[in-house]
Amino acid sequence: MLLLTRRFSSVLARSPFLARCPLPPRAVPTTAPASRPPPRRLMSSSSSGWHHSSPPPPPPPPPPSSSSDKDQLFRGLEAALGTTFSSDPLAPPPEPMIIIISGPSGVGKDAVIKRLQEEREEIHFVVTATSRAMRPGEVDGKDYHFVTKEEFLTMIEREELLEYALVYGEYKGIPKQQIRDYMAKGHDIVLRVDIQGAATLREILGESAIFIFLVAESEDALVKRLIHRKTEAPDMLLVRIATAREEVRRMKHFDYVVVNAEGKLEGAVKQVESIIDAEKAKIHKRRLRI
Repeated sequence: MLLLTRRFSSVLARSPFLARCPLPPRAVPTTAPASRPPPRRLMSSSSSGWHHSSPPPPPPPPPPSSSSDKDQLFRGLEAALGTTFSSDPLAPPPEPMIIIISGPSGVGKDAVIKRLQEEREEIHFVVTATSRAMRPGEVDGKDYHFVTKEEFLTMIEREELLEYALVYGEYKGIPKQQIRDYMAKGHDIVLRVDIQGAATLREILGESAIFIFLVAESEDALVKRLIHRKTEAPDMLLVRIATAREEVRRMKHFDYVVVNAEGKLEGAVKQVESIIDAEKAKIHKRRLRI
């Protein structure tokens, strides 16, 4: 510290601006002789009587008045420290993450993901491959990659899928190359999978990915949504409802739970965004392995 003080004092003597801002002298403690009388205090009078007063403190040095003065001060501080100030980021930039969004049928996974993509351009939704038939309004390559069962089995043989499963008699799977391509561009990856797929991905990815469980506000609301979709016959609806009841019990195996209540899509999306932001701000981040 003494060496640093001497170095800075030397810089002060050479700097035109710093010379106008001298440091206050260091106070040197001394021991007064026992017989020396205490210093006399100045006395002043006012309308309320006599009171003690002390000399005013010295005025502070004037602040830098121009960009040139500020630059001289900045360089003087660097010279005193014997090093230059780095402009590199103090915190490393966050790395791309994989976010798995799952939940029972009818909770609005697609709606949440679509709105999330509208809010964040750096998020890529991985389009899942499936062997089921295309539903009205769906677009190949946007909602799913629709393939035949024979084509899907070929993808399995070539190990082109990160995860796949047989769901309600049809195959669904996640293409590996699509994930690699977009992560190389710095995009966060969002995967939409069912509960069975989430369990498989947990085994594959462990704690390196973020697992979010999406639910409706109540079972009553969930059943009404399934009825409103008009995509299944009554007997299939019974299967969906029984499956949903079992799937809700798997909530404890996820990292986060988000309620997507009817008419409150924006709130659910904001909560998912908050989860992503919190994960990116962690000191000890998840180490992705794929």
